[in-house]
Amino acid sequence: MADRTAAFFDLDKTLMAGSSGMVFARVAHRHGLVARGQLARWGLDHFRYRLRGATDEQTSSVVEVAKGTFASVPEREIVRMGPELMAGILPRIYPEMLDEVHRHQDEGRATFIVSAAGNDLVASLARVLGMEGGIGTRWEIGPDGLYTGEMEGTFVYGEGKVEAMRHYADEHEIDLDASYAYSDSVSDLPMLRSVGNAVAVNPDQPLAEIARAEGWRVMRFERIGHKLAIGAAAAFAAAVGSSSRVIAARRRERNRLTRLRHR
Repeated sequence: MADRTAAFFDLDKTLMAGSSGMVFARVAHRHGLVARGQLARWGLDHFRYRLRGATDEQTSSVVEVAKGTFASVPEREIVRMGPELMAGILPRIYPEMLDEVHRHQDEGRATFIVSAAGNDLVASLARVLGMEGGIGTRWEIGPDGLYTGEMEGTFVYGEGKVEAMRHYADEHEIDLDASYAYSDSVSDLPMLRSVGNAVAVNPDQPLAEIARAEGWRVMRFERIGHKLAIGAAAAFAAAVGSSSRVIAARRRERNRLTRLRHR
């Protein structure tokens, strides 16, 4: 019989401010894997995500883009991005959530990150934070060392998180009924209801209403950080758009000068 307990933490907008996917997109852009236009679209999506959260439809759309973007990319290229990803994510970890992680550890519980983000990133972040493990989405790598663009196993989102958590709990003899789960979004309702102790962190409105009805603990501390992050996301989107306009203007000017020289 399982006698261990654990605490499972969602990553985006729960353990960290904002989206790890946006950090990944910026680093991927610097490595030439994501075009400027795509980065601008993701920046706008991130801005909306900070305001309203993500829907299942939006998440599916992002996954489809990711499949096409990273198919045939060498595994070593993604591995090399690791230090930059950590440098972008670690400053965004909420101190209040790190305190929660440490409290659970001091009380004898194992702590895990559960996220739709790539498993390598999630596992690496868990190690850096001193947590016991990370559960993320695994992407298939072919015998040639290139990503195929397909998932290897479950997409760790929605019900997929529950499936991954139960598999992990069985392997490590963890009693989910006595364990804890933390998330900000109603999309993680299956995850929160799969444990005995659900905690809503800076919840979106639908989750806040459910948490109130269910009597769940609610943690709120993002008000200032939320405003700053929205400002940063808006500034980023504006900067990308401005850069695109500048490049287009320069191109038009070069074409005009070329025509004048020909004349």
